[in-house]
Amino acid sequence: GRRPPSGRPAGSSAHGPRRGSTTLRVRIAMGLIVVLTLALAARAFQLQGLDSAANAQAAAEKMTHTRTIKATRGAILDRNGEVLASTQPAVKVIADPTAISANGYNTGGLTDEQAADLAERTPHQIAEVLVNFLGGATTDYLPALTRTTNDDGSADQYEVLEERVSADTYEQLHQALDEATDVLGNKGLYGITSEDDPIRVYPSGTLASNVVGFVNSEGAGAGGFEYYADAQLAGADGFEQYESGQYGRIPLADNTLKDATDGTTYTLTIDSELQYTARQLLASQAAEYNALSASTVVMNAKTGEILALATTPGYDSNAPGAADADDLGNRAITEAYEPGSVAKVFTNAALFDQGLADPDTKVEVPASLASGDGEIKDADRHADTKHYTARGVFYHSSNIGSALLLRQMDAAAYRQYMAGFGFGAASGIELPGETDGYLPDASMPDYTRDNMAFGQGFSANAVQMAAALAAATNGGVYHRPTIIAGATGADGAAVPLPERSSRRVISERASGQVRDLMEAVTAGGTGQQGRMISGYRMGGKSGTAQVIDQTTGQYDAHRYMSSYVTVAPIEDPQILVYTVVEVRDQYGGTVAMPTSRMLMSAALPRYGVLPSAEVPIDTEPLEYEP
Repeated sequence: GRRPPSGRPAGSSAHGPRRGSTTLRVRIAMGLIVVLTLALAARAFQLQGLDSAANAQAAAEKMTHTRTIKATRGAILDRNGEVLASTQPAVKVIADPTAISANGYNTGGLTDEQAADLAERTPHQIAEVLVNFLGGATTDYLPALTRTTNDDGSADQYEVLEERVSADTYEQLHQALDEATDVLGNKGLYGITSEDDPIRVYPSGTLASNVVGFVNSEGAGAGGFEYYADAQLAGADGFEQYESGQYGRIPLADNTLKDATDGTTYTLTIDSELQYTARQLLASQAAEYNALSASTVVMNAKTGEILALATTPGYDSNAPGAADADDLGNRAITEAYEPGSVAKVFTNAALFDQGLADPDTKVEVPASLASGDGEIKDADRHADTKHYTARGVFYHSSNIGSALLLRQMDAAAYRQYMAGFGFGAASGIELPGETDGYLPDASMPDYTRDNMAFGQGFSANAVQMAAALAAATNGGVYHRPTIIAGATGADGAAVPLPERSSRRVISERASGQVRDLMEAVTAGGTGQQGRMISGYRMGGKSGTAQVIDQTTGQYDAHRYMSSYVTVAPIEDPQILVYTVVEVRDQYGGTVAMPTSRMLMSAALPRYGVLPSAEVPIDTEPLEYEP
């Protein structure tokens, strides 16, 4: 216990405390505090002043969520209000894995064991409920329910579990989740929400699928009228933008709402009952003759409104993925073909309008006729010269006689008539994919004009043919074909439609003379009763044209586009039916006439068309004595 010399505690200085050294340390410390305070103040000024807007925006974006409010797609109705397409409420089932991992609890108030139990068992509990309502197995849902982080390390709060779940099923699912007991013994399993995901439904399935079309997996129009009018049918989606925190939406935070604008509802000119009859007759006839395809058009001859438009093979609009891709379109507008002898209607219409012939014009028809480098022959070969009237040429469907008659008209003038009847350009019907067909230009060689006289050398689709035939027989006025009868907006108010065009092509006199020829086909000669409808005067014409083989570029000797048109009552045409069947070795009068005739017999009384006062059996002369 020896003390140090001088009796001072060890470590003390003989000169007392070192005051200069202490003062320096204090000054350095104070300087550091000042520098730090200034730096913090500058940063605060930057955050609150210079960058306040940018940082506030960044913070808000982290909490801001946007929810789309889906517009309801407009319905598609037939002319009598029958639903052809409608939208039913449905949802996407959405999972928030981050919320599920804690079942909505504030994890700060849980023990480590409780938090671990929730994270482990809650996804399994929710998966078991999902299986009961959505099907599948728990293993189908667990990967999404337990994926709490995204690839970038951020919290995963959005996983789509199932699409297009009916609203009723989702309500039952949500109720089951609310009633379930979690691992801590409390009611409710959280983290499952929904978004609007409506279902497009086609009650009649295959009835008018080629007209109505279908929507894709995103709910957008992908075929038929659904595609053509997609923007109008779809309407405009709205949105809701809101802020949320860790425990959900912040009640008094900014909230922006823009309502959706529902789509336009369209009423089509299609008559569902007549469409059903057309589809059944067409399918039956096609099956009987092993047809490759077939189409039929029923048209209001005075307006261009299409009452039925059926094609086969077809598909179910509810399941387009199950059909062959080639059957998803509408052959009546997408496929062009040479129409054959039905086109003799236009040959005579042009001649009559020009005053170059009339039904009683006499024509000497030889056994063959030189044309270009070849020769023209009649389907019913004859070795001797025939003496037909123009009516007889039409009745016997003489190619030679038709070409001889048309040689009176300049090729350019005839082309102008054909363009007036709508050939060489799409009709403008409100369906996608319509072909223009083909019409030679005005400088065509004479042999092309000869071929056109009997329906070769140009091409058209079935709707173009129906519209042109209606113009030739209704008094001479062409009406653009249409399938839209009307439209209404989401507010129920009528939506204006584009004005429908029409034009005069031939005179009323010439049209009446064309009808004279067509009536001869159904009422003239013998054996015609099968082509008539009891109590009505009607006109008709068959067509049989060879199909060009796409491989060889030559006509296939056994493959035909066989067609038949009927129009009635012939004295004042109201209804026109045109049927075309792609078939092997069968004529239009055999495979297409029955469908056209039976559809006409169904349409006339359905639309209140009164029987004719007088129905002749014989017509004016078909032949003459030289």
